[in-house]
Amino acid sequence: MTTVQSFEVNYFSENTYIVYDETKEGVIIDCGCMNKEEQQLISRFVSEQQLTLKRYLCTHLHLDHIFGNQFVWKQYGLKPEASKADVEGLPSPIDQAKAFRLPLAIQEVAVEHFLAGGQIVQFGKTQLEVISVPGHSPGGLAFYNRKNGFVIVGDSLFAGSIGRTDLWGGSQELLQAALRDRILSLPDETIVYLGHGPETRVIDEKFSNPYL
Repeated sequence: MTTVQSFEVNYFSENTYIVYDETKEGVIIDCGCMNKEEQQLISRFVSEQQLTLKRYLCTHLHLDHIFGNQFVWKQYGLKPEASKADVEGLPSPIDQAKAFRLPLAIQEVAVEHFLAGGQIVQFGKTQLEVISVPGHSPGGLAFYNRKNGFVIVGDSLFAGSIGRTDLWGGSQELLQAALRDRILSLPDETIVYLGHGPETRVIDEKFSNPYL
């Protein structure tokens, strides 16, 4: 059985996820931890569950989802994995902070591996299918577990809404098309874990999301 554990962190109320199974292997997704207290939430959970984190996956590289990159690298020896389009199409974390007028001293950690739609992320007995969902960012990704019926979508989709498309490389047309073709086409009961806010289901967004 694969388990999804979420942690609400930073002043953007971002959802950081740890996904793991009975083998005690897992991955961390979109680590937005900003301070020691938030970092301790993650490290304490990993320790208590006796997990071994194998990879660090990023749905996209907007600042609020990568505040914790340095923590993950120092604590677990894992560098972020993300799409090439986001690496090439988004400003650096330092420049993003400046654009939002956030007085932050950010230590950058370079993306180690590029992820692309169609790839499979394997850990323990779990497989996550990488789905390309551009539009909120140039190379937004989602991670789908077919066996347990869930998908982690970052900020591409929200309950009753979709991600903003007015940032670097955003496109509402691209985002809506990707969500309709690649997320709403998943089985109706698929649980959708979001970058902010509580989870939803494919069927709920299919029939009640005014943007789709």
